[in-house]
Order: sequence, then structure tokens, then C-alpha cells
Amino acid sequence: MTRCAGIVGVGAYLPEKVLNNLDLEKIVDTSDEWIRTRTGMWERHVIADDQAASDLAYNASKPALEMAGLDTLDLDAIIVATVTSDYLFPATACLLQDRLGAKNAGGFDLSAGCAGFASALSVADAYIRSGMMENLLVLGVDVLTRITDWTDRDCVLFGDGAGAVVLTPVPEGEGILASFLKVDGGGGVHLIQPGGGSRHPASHETVEKRMHYIHMSGQDVFKGAVRGMVEAALAVLEKAGYTPDDVNLLVPHQANIRIIEAVRKRLKIPPERAFVNIERQANTSAATIPVGFEEAHRTGRLKKGDLVCTTAFGAGFAWAANLLRWCI
Repeated sequence: MTRCAGIVGVGAYLPEKVLNNLDLEKIVDTSDEWIRTRTGMWERHVIADDQAASDLAYNASKPALEMAGLDTLDLDAIIVATVTSDYLFPATACLLQDRLGAKNAGGFDLSAGCAGFASALSVADAYIRSGMMENLLVLGVDVLTRITDWTDRDCVLFGDGAGAVVLTPVPEGEGILASFLKVDGGGGVHLIQPGGGSRHPASHETVEKRMHYIHMSGQDVFKGAVRGMVEAALAVLEKAGYTPDDVNLLVPHQANIRIIEAVRKRLKIPPERAFVNIERQANTSAATIPVGFEEAHRTGRLKKGDLVCTTAFGAGFAWAANLLRWCI
């Protein structure tokens, strides 16, 4: 029997501290009106001083595993999509594996920026389709406030969070139907953390030049995101033999309300069939889609059998999409 990967458990975790637009008015030269009209954001969650990415990932994983009814010893692999891992190494997936007690699992981190979770889903699906693995835990987690320059107006864009899904084999047609991945490395200079890697290792100079923060060219990212997210969504729909009219819920990366609206309109998907929570959570990078899955399922926006389309765009430039039947 041909099989694919189906999502059988979802979980999410958002840090307790909340920073709203009025708080940001006291930090940087901005206003609530400016932020709302240009980004659609009102508040964002900020990680506690004693937390890191693996802590958020752990708190998101527990309810996902519980919903799936899966023991951690049954996990074959853990894939963590993140660009803000606890350390350059070891991988956050390794830290999470140890904390969960998933003694039989392999694991690794995947770096594709805001397109990380959609990319990770495609990897998990390939493992399950091939028969190499049975049970996988896939997460999107980012703590962008740790690499945000709080003197830059772009600081209003980012928040912290984690989302997790558990995937197991299901008959073909009931889980992930198609995925699409693409990159354009020429766009990398427009969304980059210049310092801290082997190109510009940490030094007094890199710190003084604020190279360890996110550097972004907003207009270039905006244009690339709209174009890439539309391309990715249409590609997965075509692969699986569907059209945007068939989609029950579009779950796009929550980058900016203007990007989301531009993508939605180009796909001709009505507002009631597009998931948006950016007002309350801002851009949590790889976490936005799995956090959206959890909220949409919990609130009844997603029901078993629904056709769901994800689409995302991030650093790289990288863009990705998935089309799936909701299994829970």
C-alpha cells in the first residue's frame, strides 16, 4: 500500500511575556498606528531570560505527543526547523531528544528561515513514504527577539514561539499530498544575520557593527515573499491536481498582513478561508505555520478531511509549500 505522512498530533507554546505596540513606542521611534497599518501586528510574545529555543520546543512537543498517543520511545526522528538554536552546535533537536527521553530517535536542525517548517514537513513526508521511518516529531521554533536590533524600527516585526506536529504513516491521499521547495541564494543578502558564522566570526568589530542582529531590506523581502509564496502554493496544488477553489484553509507564514493579503488575493482565496493570527503573535519565523495549525485545530477552523495549503518565504531566499488532508 502506498503511504504518506499524516499529522496526528499538534502542539504549540508561546512565552508568557507579551510586548504590545504601546510598549514598543517607548523603545523605538514608532507608533501603534504605523505598526498596525504596515504590518497588522498589535502584540508579540517574548521569551523569558532563562529560556531558549529548546525550552519552547519541549513545551510545544508534549501536547502534540499526547494528542497523537505516542510514547517518546516510539519516535524515529526529531526535526527542528529553526535559525535561533540554543547553540551553533549541538543541534536543538539533540537537546530536545534528551529532554523528552526519546532514546531511539535520530534528529537534526533544519535551517530555511521562515520557510523552515514547510521544508521540514517535506523531509518527514519523504522519510515516511520511503518506509525508512514511521513516527516523526517535527517542530518550527524561533526566538527572533534574541537576534533583533531594538534600535531598529523593524524590531516591531518579530516574536517568539514554537509549534510541533507528530507525523505517522497514513494511506496516500489522507496526509501530505504534495510539497514544493525552492531557493534563490542571490536574495540572501536582503535577509541575513551577518555575524557569528565562519564568514564573520564573533569579534569586537562584529559586535560594534551590530552584525549579530537581523539585517533586512524590507522592499526586496516583500516582493520576493509575495511572488514566492504564490508560486509555491500554485505548484503544490497543481502537483496534486487541485486548484485554490478546493482549499478549505490556507495557512500562510505570518510575515506581514500586507504580504498575506497580497498572496491571498492573487490566489483568489476568500478571507474566511485564510488563517491569520499575526495581530497577536507577529512573525515567529519557522513557528508561524505549526502554531497556526494548533490554533486552527483547537478553535474548529480545521476539521478532519479538510484540504490545507501552507506557503512560506524566508531567508535564503527560500520558499516552500505543502498541500495536505487534515487527519485529526
